[in-house]
Amino acid sequence: MRRPTTHARARTRTAVATTLIALGAALLTPAAAASGAGAPVPRAVADYADYCGQQCSDILPPGQSGNATLAQILAHKAFGTLPAHTSDQLARYDSLVAGYPGLTDAKVNDFFNDASFGVPADQVESTTSPRSDVTITRDKKSGVPHIKGTTRYGTSFGAGYAAAQDRLWQMDLFRHVGRGDLTPFAGGALANQGLEQQFWPQAPYTEADLQAQVDRIRTAEGERGRLAMEDAQAYIDGINAYRVKSKNGRYFPGEYVLTGHINSITNAGEIQPFKITDLIALASVVGGLFGGGGGGEVQSALSLLSAQQTYGLEEGTRVWESFRQREDPEAVLTVHDGTSFPYAQKPAAPQGAALPDAGSVTAEQLVYDRTGSAATSAAANPPKPVKQSMSNALLVSGAKTASGHPVAVFGPQTGYLAPQLLMLQELQGPGISARGASFAGVSMYVQLGRGQDYAWSATSAGQDITDTFAVDLCEPGGGTPTKASTSYVYRGACTPMEKLEHTNTWKSSVADPTPGGSYRMRVWRTNYGIVTHRATIAGKPVAYTALRSTYRHEADSIIGFQMFNDPSYVKDARTFQEAARHIGYAFNWFYADSREAAYYNSGSNPVRAAGVDAALPVRGEQGYEWRGFDPAANTADYTPPAEHPQSIGQDYYISWNNKQAKGYAAAGFGMGSVHRGDLLDQRVKPLVAAGGVTRAKLTQAMADAAVTDLRAENLLPELLAVLRSAPVTDPAVGSAIDKLAAWQAAGTERKETAPGSKTYAHADADAIRIMDAWWPLLVEAEFKPGLGAPLYDALRASLTIDEAPNAGHGPTGSHAGSAFQYGWWSYVDKDLRTLLGRPVSGPLARPYCGGGSLAGCRDTMAATLKQAAAATPAAVYPADGTCAAGNQWCADSIVQRPVGGLAHPQINWQNRPTYQQVVEFPAHR
Repeated sequence: MRRPTTHARARTRTAVATTLIALGAALLTPAAAASGAGAPVPRAVADYADYCGQQCSDILPPGQSGNATLAQILAHKAFGTLPAHTSDQLARYDSLVAGYPGLTDAKVNDFFNDASFGVPADQVESTTSPRSDVTITRDKKSGVPHIKGTTRYGTSFGAGYAAAQDRLWQMDLFRHVGRGDLTPFAGGALANQGLEQQFWPQAPYTEADLQAQVDRIRTAEGERGRLAMEDAQAYIDGINAYRVKSKNGRYFPGEYVLTGHINSITNAGEIQPFKITDLIALASVVGGLFGGGGGGEVQSALSLLSAQQTYGLEEGTRVWESFRQREDPEAVLTVHDGTSFPYAQKPAAPQGAALPDAGSVTAEQLVYDRTGSAATSAAANPPKPVKQSMSNALLVSGAKTASGHPVAVFGPQTGYLAPQLLMLQELQGPGISARGASFAGVSMYVQLGRGQDYAWSATSAGQDITDTFAVDLCEPGGGTPTKASTSYVYRGACTPMEKLEHTNTWKSSVADPTPGGSYRMRVWRTNYGIVTHRATIAGKPVAYTALRSTYRHEADSIIGFQMFNDPSYVKDARTFQEAARHIGYAFNWFYADSREAAYYNSGSNPVRAAGVDAALPVRGEQGYEWRGFDPAANTADYTPPAEHPQSIGQDYYISWNNKQAKGYAAAGFGMGSVHRGDLLDQRVKPLVAAGGVTRAKLTQAMADAAVTDLRAENLLPELLAVLRSAPVTDPAVGSAIDKLAAWQAAGTERKETAPGSKTYAHADADAIRIMDAWWPLLVEAEFKPGLGAPLYDALRASLTIDEAPNAGHGPTGSHAGSAFQYGWWSYVDKDLRTLLGRPVSGPLARPYCGGGSLAGCRDTMAATLKQAAAATPAAVYPADGTCAAGNQWCADSIVQRPVGGLAHPQINWQNRPTYQQVVEFPAHR
């Protein structure tokens, strides 16, 4: 946090004196912060190459600064004031909802930042030199740090120093999340319990495990690995330098006082030093949220068993496969030129499948010995974040643009936190030249952004890099094993599982008044991964384990990011793809320069044994292990780069976490004929056909998709066709049909009537309410009778039926922005087209709506539509912690979820990247 101004401090002292005198007003006035060892520079001259010609733009709400002193937090609580640059990108981001229809290239930076290198001299807000070999210049408009080092150490040191200025508290929080000890640090709030219970079991490590990963990068990755760890250490040194200065100067984040770590009067207490292993813990959180893929095979096995019990072995398998949609021929693709990249496909002769006995599966218990507030009923099931599968990208090749140069609009959807997980920065130093976004705490390199003459971004890919193994349980002395046994058979020997535990104890604080409590978290680790479930197979006890190819390799991807930032390495699309090969997490990478647009799918894709079905659990036996598997380091043989989906020069690319390419089997349910990627494809394809694409036109395509209801655009035509397949005699049904049809004709958008109205147009509002109420009713009425309740529920456990913006029951929760990723869109689409007699490629195994009768389906649709139309706004949009019952706009709205003491206004719903770039390079080196 930069030191607050004198005026701000005086204003804050008034607030403190009048509202929180007991905390000690004298201690809320920080002493002067050291301005740095070097003298301020009079100009910030961009003496490094920038080939973007002011045609690179970016945005990252709510704002750059994420730290606030205690005084600033208290002033915010009392008067609503916010420190500089904490929220100054939010309004511009929000205003695109109303502003995109009139967008031109000249107006792009009304809604985005100028992402050119350097800072014009008249736009310099501050200059700091924490060392003689680095200068941090911040601009007036957004406060982004432009870090320029004369040495590599100084550059990385400056990155760490600037990150601590902007995100010290958040970095501290998330290193504790990664280590599984958040509640002792931040308090026992249910959300904190949920975070550590979600992330630690996915990547449980001892301190020795974390250090081993550091050592491996340093020693096994050659010169680049050694350099990466030197950069990382310099980065940590920069964080710690600011940590000490801010503590001594009393301008550290106020949350340390509010959570009881530092005494507000004496300044006693400590911000614990950061260490290089913290980077591994932080990387495990980021990778777990955005870079994983696969898993869930136990639930897949349960739904398959349910289908077989309902329909018999052969027909049940056929039904299940039609819902699984591993290779749907109608799925929207990123590589759409017909090139095939076979991976994780269904084997012709499956071997080693490990399906459990019916009714035998139990989830592995995580939490034990609850005391105090951990023993309440609410704490038994705390809210947990779900793995995010978000982000989008739109790229058009130069042959189809007005300028003849590729245009890209792309960015990650990382949710909406205050401050953001990502932070903006520019890095210029020996071997480093980039501007963009990086995850706080691991921002020694720009992870998504632009170089001197190229830009790149990513979307979560989610291909299958996590498998489930069924290990036979045993007793070391030869006794009879049970499901509770803690030894397993590994390559013929009864082998003890490794027990990993955390005992977390917390007490209440000003920041978190949750009463004190404690619990113990325990996981069992095997050579085949972490135990997730226990069951029996043919009556014999087994443990199911989850093995992720990137486990024990949480930060190996640092090599790829280092290359992205190195202008001597990335010179064109091909070298960018080569750099992306060094990233083990499952991401779709997109690239644009003045000549080429390109794509590459990264990930450590394990080579499976012949006959293994990646969609289901497999026996934990040597013959079914990953080829070349070494459990000590969790390494294996991986598919070669040529087998990963990739392309250079395709006419256009879109990605919204959709299927990558033909042959690349979907790792989970939901990659079918209707996907939110269609919202992009349906807009970009006609733009490309017409030619003359500009930055503004491509941004408009993104922005229009961002406010469109996927169900209404892609499925409402079929729903209305079924309803109108005979005369409609019920006036209530007819009225609802008319409203839905009018909304469809108007574009099926969820937008305000005017900026700031916080209401949808009356006709649209009724139609939106009807659709929101109707969708879950129609899906259940369409499929549950034919599938039967057990199979319907088992399939719902694999794929939620709805993810509308206000669907708090969906994977991303309410007020999260991201929507329409998960749902039964394709199932409804294929079922209704079948009943309407329309062509369907890859149909469901049998018709469901109305028992396969169009007349019966029409009656089902009409009955559920009438029920939905009668639902009141208060019933459809119940009150939550943010909105009153019945407030439709509010129910959709995006909330910046506080990760500290500051809150921000709600904004319009947009299904849009959080950090976003708009780029078009007119020149190249």
